[in-house]
Amino acid sequence: MSDAARMPPPAAIVAIEAPTRAKASNYPQPFAALVAGRVKRPLGDIFGLRNFGVNLILLRPGAASALHHVHSRQDEFIYVVEGEPTLFTDAGPLRLRPGMVAGFPANGTAHHLENRTERDCTILEIGDRTALDEGRYPDDDLAAVLGADGRWRFTRKDGTPYEA
Repeated sequence: MSDAARMPPPAAIVAIEAPTRAKASNYPQPFAALVAGRVKRPLGDIFGLRNFGVNLILLRPGAASALHHVHSRQDEFIYVVEGEPTLFTDAGPLRLRPGMVAGFPANGTAHHLENRTERDCTILEIGDRTALDEGRYPDDDLAAVLGADGRWRFTRKDGTPYEA
């Protein structure tokens, strides 16, 4: 076990100084390219949170937060810290501004954010970590299942895997 793994979590940090996620996206290609320009800082992991995740997300101009999706078991919540991302749901696009929030219950509306401005956007994303969650992607030939190990497994909708 490394020294870092044995150290207790910090009492507090400056969120923007947190390390970024080592891998930019878990999506297989060609889908990973669609979220290029998204930078995630997994804040909850720093504190050893197990029941829910918290990410500080930077969306550069032209970047998307995720593919258009809905979770089968997990709830999600976002808070716009900076910038004006566009939220896409079944109700259509909606330009958000700092201080606005949105929530997505499990099996609710499919959703994602896009930065269609010339300035960076920063979003705080909070979601639970319910096991055996499935991600559905209505606009793409993609399906996802959260394994017992906490890792997402992606396939085509017919169940065939994507090549690594």
